Amino acid sequence: MKNFPRKSFIVFSLALAITAIFILWLSWADKALTEREFEITSDRIPSAFDGFRITQISDLHNASFGEDNKILIEKIKDTSPDIIVVTGDVIDSRHTDIPVAEAFLEKAVTVAPVFFITGNHESRIADYPAFEEKIKKLGVTVLDNSKTELKRNGEKINLCGVSDPAFRADYLFGEEGAVVARYIDELYEKDNFNILLSHRPEFFGLYAEYSFDLIFSGHAHGGQFRFPIVGGLIAPGQGLFPEFDSGLYKKENTSMIVSRGLGNSVIPLRFCNRPEIITVTLKSH
Repeated sequence: MKNFPRKSFIVFSLALAITAIFILWLSWADKALTEREFEITSDRIPSAFDGFRITQISDLHNASFGEDNKILIEKIKDTSPDIIVVTGDVIDSRHTDIPVAEAFLEKAVTVAPVFFITGNHESRIADYPAFEEKIKKLGVTVLDNSKTELKRNGEKINLCGVSDPAFRADYLFGEEGAVVARYIDELYEKDNFNILLSHRPEFFGLYAEYSFDLIFSGHAHGGQFRFPIVGGLIAPGQGLFPEFDSGLYKKENTSMIVSRGLGNSVIPLRFCNRPEIITVTLKSH
């Protein structure tokens, strides 16, 4: 009995130390950027685009990595991108800081051409139209249900983007897929390699139905909490154990890259799910 208080103190101290270490690890992992690379090979990729590098930034949610996002910008530079694609939710509607989002994009355009699409959080921002005009003036190309040509040595790729369906009133009636389908119906070009930027990965079947070659998406935050074998725990638009939460997915000739993103929103921490930058290298046969 005399040893009991001492043993209790040791157990309590160990538990406290383990808890502190766990909290420190979570805090570190929430800001510890990681990079993933993928190669997409297709005979539809023009030979001029062999080796073309696309760096994806998604779901920043007003997060900062270093002062003025210096760490993030340096990491992007290290990927040597030919273009940068930003796939939505650069702003967080719950902790909105538009100047932070603008400052990031202003620096990003000095690294490589930047192409931007909206996420659901942009749809909730009353000042979004002014934000869009500002980033256009900074040199960002906003692909709002539109497409553009990427040209290289006389050859081209079709780069498309859709705005988030939350911008449409019928989104409230569960018609998200129909909204997206109307957006992308006229964007696909059968004679070109088609890249689609779309915030929502849950519509992968729809993107494949329209035969897009490569999709960049986000929104799922990697499932927020990740576990071995199981994968992500929960994602908006997909619920528990989401099917499309992280990495590369393929269906016939369609490939989709889903970024785990960089910031957080409703849930302020990640578990086994470090924020990431993705770079895709195109390879022609």
